[in-house]
Amino acid sequence: MRKLTVLAMIVILAGGISFSSQAFGQTGLKVLLIPREGSSLDLDLMIKMEVGVMTVLLKNAGFEVDMATTSGQPILGPTQKLDKIMKLGDVDLKNYKGIILACMAVGAFPGAPVSQEAVTLVKEALSEGKPVAANSNSGIVLAAAGVLKGKKYAFQRDPLKATEVFKTTDPRFVDAIYSGQGVVQDGKIITSGVCPYLERAYGMQNVTVELTQKFIAAIGSR
Repeated sequence: MRKLTVLAMIVILAGGISFSSQAFGQTGLKVLLIPREGSSLDLDLMIKMEVGVMTVLLKNAGFEVDMATTSGQPILGPTQKLDKIMKLGDVDLKNYKGIILACMAVGAFPGAPVSQEAVTLVKEALSEGKPVAANSNSGIVLAAAGVLKGKKYAFQRDPLKATEVFKTTDPRFVDAIYSGQGVVQDGKIITSGVCPYLERAYGMQNVTVELTQKFIAAIGSR
């Protein structure tokens, strides 16, 4: 049985809840979770099995979770939603121990535009020694920020190699070191290659749980 199964069942049993910062205890320890906007690929799956699993793990580790996007608008699936979302432009990074970026099944090159506010926050967090984790295609945000140069990282495939399916390459990853589909940590940067959507669509090994656990451990090691 995969590690995801038990945690996934917790989220499934929660039914149609909406995930927001109001669901968490007032611990004073906060992390910033950045979902990606613009996805049309099974938002119910990604809200429940990616963002939902991340928030369960973070809550169990004693963290409050704030979510922020460029627009600050709710993200709505057919039955699931993410609400109480801040605008990235209003985020004060001094209030957070680290940043975790959800894939939300957005990103194949050229893909949706990268949030420049997210890029700015990623750079700021790493400059302050705070961990930044990126699930699957949200690693594109790190590449756009230029923080992967000379670093090992995970992704669903090597974005600098064209294939019959992926005929284009992504120059944002030049000078970064592709290291497979699992969870890869290089300093304060933690990446993974496979989200719940890729697991369902292609049978890859979803590593959302492992990524989040590595992120929690990295915060604790500061």
